[in-house]
Amino acid sequence: MGVRKRQMAERLKEEKKQLAIAKLNNCPTSPRKMRLVADLVRGKQIEMALATLRFNPKEASRKLEKLLLSAIANWEAKNEGADIEAADLYIKEIRVDGGTMLKRLRPAPQGRAHRIRKRSNHVTMILEANNNVQS
Repeated sequence: MGVRKRQMAERLKEEKKQLAIAKLNNCPTSPRKMRLVADLVRGKQIEMALATLRFNPKEASRKLEKLLLSAIANWEAKNEGADIEAADLYIKEIRVDGGTMLKRLRPAPQGRAHRIRKRSNHVTMILEANNNVQS
C-alpha cells in the first residue's frame, strides 16, 4: 500500500513539473473585455500567443502578454536546465473570472442616482509542455 502511494505521488509530481501557473488578480478591466483577448490565445503555442498579444491593439492584451511571460518564467524556474523550444509549451488553460466590483453613484435627472459598477477580473493561465522533457 505504501509503495503504491509513493509511486502515485512521484508520478503526480512529474506531471505537475510539466505545468506552469500564473495568476493575475483584481485587474481593473471588465471580464468581458478580457475574455475577448483570452479567447484569441487559448490552446495556442507560446510563440504564436506572444505574437498575437503583442500586435493586438486592446489594452487587455498588454496585461495578458505580461501574464504569459510570467507563466513562462515560472515554468523555467520549475524546470531548470530544460530547453523551452524542446518543451513545446502551449496555453493549456486560460480562465477569466469576475473580481470585486467598485460601486459608485452617478447623479441622474430629477434628483435620482444611477449606480455605476466598475468591474475587475481574475485571470488564471496554465502552460503545459507538449512532450516530456528530461532535465
